[in-house]
Amino acid sequence: MESRYYKDIPPVLNAMGMVGTKLYSQPEGEIVHIEFEPKAHLKAHKTPVNVAFFVIEGTATLTIGEESKSFPAGTVIDSPKDIPHAVTNEGDSVMRILVVKMPKP
Repeated sequence: MESRYYKDIPPVLNAMGMVGTKLYSQPEGEIVHIEFEPKAHLKAHKTPVNVAFFVIEGTATLTIGEESKSFPAGTVIDSPKDIPHAVTNEGDSVMRILVVKMPKP
């Protein structure tokens, strides 16, 4: 059995009010935890695989293609491959999400 505490894993992203940590990375998939400070924004980008976002804490505003909507903690949002997507924390407190990519891009 393998285990790790997410705060002990070195971040793969630590800039512009965001800290991203790769929790799981295997050929079959990838899981990334991202913590957003208030007003932090992950710029629009495309991935070659489908992505699922899970809002752990706060409210996440996602833009997928031309559609933009805010989602509370506990929500899972699907983003199809090859469609630009962006994430913003428009709130006044920390927002945390999990990003699940299957298979690993």
